[in-house]
Amino acid sequence: MARTMKIFLCGDVMLGRGIDQALPRPCAPRLHERYVDSASEYLRLAEQANGPIPVPLDFAYVWGAALEELKRAQPHARIVNLETSITRSEAYDRKGINYRMSPENAGCLTAAGIDCCVLANNHVLDWGRTGLLDTLNTLDQLHIKTAGAGRDFAQASAPAVVETADEGRLLVFSFACTTSGTPRHWAATPDVAGVNLLPDLSEATVTAITQQMDLTRRPKDIVIVSVHWGSNWGYQIPDNQRWFAHELIDRADISILHGHSSHHAKAIEVYRNRLILYGCGDFLNDYEGIGGHEEFRDDLALMYFASVDPSSADVLALKLVPLNIRRFQLIGASHADADWLQQTLDRESRRFDTRVVPTPDGRFGLLWPKRVG
Repeated sequence: MARTMKIFLCGDVMLGRGIDQALPRPCAPRLHERYVDSASEYLRLAEQANGPIPVPLDFAYVWGAALEELKRAQPHARIVNLETSITRSEAYDRKGINYRMSPENAGCLTAAGIDCCVLANNHVLDWGRTGLLDTLNTLDQLHIKTAGAGRDFAQASAPAVVETADEGRLLVFSFACTTSGTPRHWAATPDVAGVNLLPDLSEATVTAITQQMDLTRRPKDIVIVSVHWGSNWGYQIPDNQRWFAHELIDRADISILHGHSSHHAKAIEVYRNRLILYGCGDFLNDYEGIGGHEEFRDDLALMYFASVDPSSADVLALKLVPLNIRRFQLIGASHADADWLQQTLDRESRRFDTRVVPTPDGRFGLLWPKRVG
């Protein structure tokens, strides 16, 4: 077995609306938002803010500099939170914001070699259960594993199993919380398609998750729990989130808690040599030219490369790569932006005895007191 399993993680990948309009075969642009009735408006705003976008885009375009980073890192698994329905369904949910991209444009996911899309979030059913079924079918056709949503509760709650040859298996469990804006009526049932919705962050919920994992995992499996939780803005880490993460590490023996929902990156903790990402931030979005909350810099994105010891399931290292979202593409962050992001993450993570430090290659590294035994 290999010495380490390297895993790529990121936050919210939102390929709908404006980005879908810029790709070769978009959905009809009509939206049902309070202020915007056409997805093409988000393309216009982005161009107004940062310059012309060379439409139609090829599928690799949106990933930009991230593709070179992935080539350089060669992770054994690539996992994203796909916060977009892949459908041409018109049966939208009346929730104010609705993300979708056309199935014909979903090839942009394979352009980045994505292995697994976690789907338990507050946008995967934006275009109804028909839209969810279309999403599942499209990802299945692209041979991309999914977790967190399904045709029934059994499928929605089952982990994605990513085989990594000699490095062993990676199990990815995906959950959504109502605190992220995921409607309760989206929950999957034994007979109805939906998302894997957590009832709460309680002792009973931890027990149920632990029991499910005990029935699924094999010796030497590496386990990731991906959770869509919390509000879009702010650096506060609620006590119940931290308790929940620690309990899953203590009782379910997970290696990584992959948190997302916040539009910006939040604190990082290492507990008993296991990684807790409280909020990974947006990775791709169509927010350029939209005002509000500029102090949080949601135009900055992070790639998370975690190295895990397959024999102990401990996290050995974390490397972070800062990027900027510009003209619907990921580009390298400027020195000033990278410095701001590193200092912000370091400030927020210090409360957990974790440090985010610059590295000579222009990226960030994570430091923490290693636990022995």
